[in-house]
Amino acid sequence: MVKGRILAVDDEPRYLRLIRFNLETVGYRVDGVGTGEAALESLAIDGFDLVILDIMLPGLDGFEVCERIREVSSVPIIMLTAKDTTDDRVKGLRLGADDYITKPFSAQELLARVEAVLRRAQIGESGGAQTSFSHDRLHINFLDHSVRISGAEIHLSPTEYRLLQYLAINAGMVVTQDALLENVWGPNYQSDVLRMTVRRLRQRLEKDPANPTLIKNVVGVGYLLDTMGDG
Repeated sequence: MVKGRILAVDDEPRYLRLIRFNLETVGYRVDGVGTGEAALESLAIDGFDLVILDIMLPGLDGFEVCERIREVSSVPIIMLTAKDTTDDRVKGLRLGADDYITKPFSAQELLARVEAVLRRAQIGESGGAQTSFSHDRLHINFLDHSVRISGAEIHLSPTEYRLLQYLAINAGMVVTQDALLENVWGPNYQSDVLRMTVRRLRQRLEKDPANPTLIKNVVGVGYLLDTMGDG
């Protein structure tokens, strides 16, 4: 039984072979392409459950591809980087990536990251007993994952949706950074992934992202979805 379809995008054949072998061994179906243009074409034709996307690609680089994917799709994206630098990680997260892996990587790390991202995407499918949330301009339907601002539907990545859902379930209460990292991403994640995802959510939800009235930061503690003021 196929566990899921994965698109691997890398111009180094050895990495495509590594990804395909290790993931197909445990039951995933993997398609591999070597350019960003080919990746966008494949995504337009076929449905995938996850994209593994290298940053350093000929032509369209991974950042450009990630940005274009996010314009039309919420498919989970794991970015591959040959440089373990904060700048690359932050840029990818700002553009909508859900996770990143630094080259070279082990088969165990690859599988763990893939399973964690897919598991988190599935966790977001339920809002518990609460089926919806509404405040001012914002409406979230936890049953079909739809998010609307002033009646217009907006498209969020799986990570963005899970973060918003968790804040909405705890609306009006300050949620610590550690609690958000643990419940949205899992253990051993740094706070930069949280900051970048909050930044993207504010760009999509707030009238003025630089002066947020909905998702507020409590310095040194965490974040809250504010239901006292205007959204």
